[in-house]
Amino acid sequence: MSAVDEPIFTFDDSFVRDLNGMYEPWRAAVAPTPELLVLNETLAADLGLDASLLATADGIAVLVGNEVTPGSSPVAQGYAGHQFGGYSPRLGDGRALLLGEIHDGHGNLLDVHLKGSGRTPYARGGDGKAAIGPMLREYLISEAMHALGVPTTRSLAVMATGDKVARDIMLPGAVLVRVAASHLRVGSFQYAAAHHDPTLIRRLADYSIARHYPEAGHAENPYLALLASVVTAQAQLISQWMQLGFIHGVMNTDNMTISGETIDYGPCAFMDAYDPATVFSSIDHGGRYAYGNQPAIAQWNLARLAETLLPLIDSDTDAAIAAATSVLQDFTEQFGTYWSAGVRAKLGLISVEVEVEVEVGEVEVGDGALIDDLFAVMVAGALDYTSALRWLSAFLRADTKPAPSGFVPSEALKTWAARWRLRVTSQPGDPVDIAAAMDRLNPLYIPRNHRVEEALSAATDGDMGPFRRLLDVVSDPFTQRPGLDAYAAPADRSTAPYRTFCGT
Repeated sequence: MSAVDEPIFTFDDSFVRDLNGMYEPWRAAVAPTPELLVLNETLAADLGLDASLLATADGIAVLVGNEVTPGSSPVAQGYAGHQFGGYSPRLGDGRALLLGEIHDGHGNLLDVHLKGSGRTPYARGGDGKAAIGPMLREYLISEAMHALGVPTTRSLAVMATGDKVARDIMLPGAVLVRVAASHLRVGSFQYAAAHHDPTLIRRLADYSIARHYPEAGHAENPYLALLASVVTAQAQLISQWMQLGFIHGVMNTDNMTISGETIDYGPCAFMDAYDPATVFSSIDHGGRYAYGNQPAIAQWNLARLAETLLPLIDSDTDAAIAAATSVLQDFTEQFGTYWSAGVRAKLGLISVEVEVEVEVGEVEVGDGALIDDLFAVMVAGALDYTSALRWLSAFLRADTKPAPSGFVPSEALKTWAARWRLRVTSQPGDPVDIAAAMDRLNPLYIPRNHRVEEALSAATDGDMGPFRRLLDVVSDPFTQRPGLDAYAAPADRSTAPYRTFCGT
């Protein structure tokens, strides 16, 4: 093993120390001519890393996996998973490596992980490589999600490898450096449970508690408390996805984290026209992971986690099932609470009134009906989800200038908005202040699908300019800036339906 003279990272290796049986030691495939494409200098500073050192030849060698810095114990993590409902007992990091963990400036322990670093024992026949487009896609979308306030893995860097990757055509290869609270997944627990070794599942649960939910360790039943903590984290996360019109696209159990972070940005996308049945993934033929199905799928995934924890929750199987079922049933209520609070805030409904009298045929209409009517109007008019919500604050302020996105409200939306404005102005507070608060929750700029594809296509051809411009735009999604109207606008409706691909 070789190492650079000056350590780029100071690694811990708690996963390797504590969870033997959950990984395979491995090394990245050598990248022949690595080149730094993009470096997240802000994240590097948050991690206490020297960005200028990362950008050197030695730094790039470590980031791409060509060199192993002292203290690093690279491993491919094992996990199982239900993929589109079908169970696979052995998946794992087929093209990824955990380099180790580092402590950030706040004392948090974070994984540093490579993606696209070559075949591992879990590769299942794949080449273990990644193309530039999908790796830049994950970098872009994960950083946009971070700017939107959504718990997510982060992207530290993308390096071109100098390899060519065979997909439909030959594409330039790349490696992504991903940072996460951890890479523990529901599939990790399924993998441990499949070993029929009660000590392994207990060690994994204890490790998860210590790393993510230490308060659960003090509960009367720590493992039931662990399940409850993950249920809460995922209820909040999925609510945030739904509020933003985000569709993950591949909500397999191996893509649901224990920490509650969004992970694996493969066939993900943001909705343009609002429709709960929206699917972008080219492989989701039945719409299993459609936008409107995400809460139910999350609960289904959590049930698979609960199954693995039953022997730890109670030695009496019936008692364990009853306790776990009660916790799982809380997901629906918790998701509903987070969703309702989030949508109310996005609509400027700051008071706690449940019913309010508005001038609609002398009928008393509650907030729930008001909100439901908005989504019905959006569906009926195929209205752009992001633009319509942003337009409401302009309507509340009585702005007369055109919307930056070029959004033109339907007559039905105008009628609804008149009802809504009466509700909002019945509350205490200045409507201008309420509109400003709404603008801090309803983004103007999201990674519009056609803009993402333009940027990735250019980058694949060697031009990183459009990518860097789009990254700058989505890194500040709430503030209107001059010259960026085109980035707020959805794609022309005459274009073919958008489809996304896993990139493997």
